[in-house]
Amino acid sequence: MSVEQAFLKLVKIMDELREQCPWDKKQTIHTLRPMTIEETYELADAITAENWQHIREELGDLMLHVLFYSRIGKEQAQFTLQEVLEGIAQKLIVRHPHIYGDVKVNDEEDVKRNWEKIKMKEGKDSVLSGVPVSLPAMVKATRIQEKAKQVGFEWEKKEDVWHKVEEEMQELKDEVVKGDAARIEAEFGDVLFSLINYARFLQVDAEGALERTNQKFMARFRKMEQQAKHKGQSLADMSLAEMDAIWNEVKKEIV
Repeated sequence: MSVEQAFLKLVKIMDELREQCPWDKKQTIHTLRPMTIEETYELADAITAENWQHIREELGDLMLHVLFYSRIGKEQAQFTLQEVLEGIAQKLIVRHPHIYGDVKVNDEEDVKRNWEKIKMKEGKDSVLSGVPVSLPAMVKATRIQEKAKQVGFEWEKKEDVWHKVEEEMQELKDEVVKGDAARIEAEFGDVLFSLINYARFLQVDAEGALERTNQKFMARFRKMEQQAKHKGQSLADMSLAEMDAIWNEVKKEIV
């Protein structure tokens, strides 16, 4: 079966489900939204784990959602699947003049800058207009910084960014001493924002790095629970010193 045949088969199945399945008949763009978000996070988990089998499966789930929204769009006389496909194809052509036009670029940064310039010509009132409101805060911070970079609002050296991190940390410490909760929260946010900025300069995905640390902590903590249980104890009944001793052993096993 060709790619084209497989795609049309899935479109046909989507149409049949929408017309015949009681559950599929009831769905709206609003009932689908939380499920789409969940599917997206499941794909993100599979990518983090580099589980290619799950990546393939989750991409299929998201593809189904794209077709589902397109079917509903057609029913509501808003747009068709063909318009969705033609729209993204045309957008890619317009935003890649170095491929489909005569614009010259030297590297990926030139591509990004051109992309933002073209978006502004399309009617965007700000380079930050394309940042989704509902993005998780850490991902949103990264996207905001990347977009600001495209118009030249960027640090020159990573050392300067680290100095900014230290400056923000000191401001946080000062506010902690003063005890103003609102100011502490504001400065804590500034520290996080500056650390995410530093991560960009280190070419580290801040969101991915934190998630891997989350996974590592959970694996270590579960191992702690297992070791405590093996000794006939529970962590709740142990002292902090006892738990620290187990934690230090577990850290050697799970790096």
